[in-house]
Amino acid sequence: MVNAHHVSSGLAARLCELGADTVFLDCEHGSASFEEVRAIAAAARGAGGGGIVRPDSHQRSTMIRYLNCGADGLMVPMVETATQARAIMETMRYACPTDYEDRLVICMIETLEAIANLDEILKVDGVDVLFIGPGDLSQSMGYLPSVPLGEERPQPVQDAVAGAVAKIREAGKIAGTLVFEHEIARWVTAGVQFFYIHSDPFLRVGLKRMRALASG
Repeated sequence: MVNAHHVSSGLAARLCELGADTVFLDCEHGSASFEEVRAIAAAARGAGGGGIVRPDSHQRSTMIRYLNCGADGLMVPMVETATQARAIMETMRYACPTDYEDRLVICMIETLEAIANLDEILKVDGVDVLFIGPGDLSQSMGYLPSVPLGEERPQPVQDAVAGAVAKIREAGKIAGTLVFEHEIARWVTAGVQFFYIHSDPFLRVGLKRMRALASG
């Protein structure tokens, strides 16, 4: 899943044509409207992919509107309890009574509280992916949410993510996380199956290589 960082149906379609399985529509930090979500998700589907929306909250009516606008799934932030996960699934079934099984449901595990409650969250039926958000988890653990490109997150954060991934896989569920290119092989080995990447690092690295080649 690729975050394009731009509200553009054309770019979403192109990313899927180039190999992305789905595009990420960030409506927690981004600016896409409901109509733009509809257009971007449709463009991504037309190119063989899909559009996954991150709403800004667990607000039931908001999640329903995104689903009714054509989102192919929801990636819900700050899921900390099994009760919250069950409410998300109830909303999904209400909004999409005939095809909710065709929509992707991703619960984001982003705090120490969520890690502590992971065993119970894993028992909730219907959640497709448990996604460990390393940035917010870092903040929850007292670290900065981001690191310079090419560098590693603090070891306690890496250990927390790895432990959560192992627990998710042991439960027979799909584990996901945010990755940079240099981390992918390690997380594949750890058992991650759902990878979320940002387009900006690829552009930054590609442009740096081009500049280096052009300067001799």
